[in-house]
Amino acid sequence: MSEKDNLDQAYWEQRYRQNNTQWDVGDITPPIKSYIDQLPDKRIKILVPGGGNGYEAEYLHQNGFSNVFLLDFAASPLANFQARVPSFPSDHLLQEDFFQVTPGQYDLVLEQTFFCALPRGLRAHYARQMYEVLKPQGKLVGVLFSEEFQNPGPPFGGTAMEYQAYFEPYFKFLHFEPCTNSIPPRQGRELYIELERRPRPQFIA
Repeated sequence: MSEKDNLDQAYWEQRYRQNNTQWDVGDITPPIKSYIDQLPDKRIKILVPGGGNGYEAEYLHQNGFSNVFLLDFAASPLANFQARVPSFPSDHLLQEDFFQVTPGQYDLVLEQTFFCALPRGLRAHYARQMYEVLKPQGKLVGVLFSEEFQNPGPPFGGTAMEYQAYFEPYFKFLHFEPCTNSIPPRQGRELYIELERRPRPQFIA
């Protein structure tokens, strides 16, 4: 599929209904699990956007985090998640467009395969929207693919240098480096990011 094609709600609904989700590893991935395991405050408000089957939200919920929200464009993955994790608050399952989320709501956003599902033309908008949805000193944490792909996406690849240009106006880079604890098929192919929201955007003239 071309990056110019319309990756709309119907497209993603069909992918999930057909179980055409090759990026789904069936569990929370080690980089995000390791980050969650060192979080001291289980009351912080956390968003998992483009969360699909929601393994990150499930792990957070199972470990006592009480203010977790799972967002997806499509209904099917959210219904699957609710069936799998019935104790998760139903009003924390958000079938919404991430780019329409109300600003200033979240302390933490976890990134796992959402960014790579977006056409490249939306990446600058993604960085700006992440800045908008986070509270002051909020963080964006997760992994990004750090290579270009030969096959058409999604997922779509990229490079650290490309990503840096998107995020630098909006975030302080606490960690922005090759991921050392990826799952075996992704070893050497992921970038670990931990970015803190700047007080205000900084644009280079």
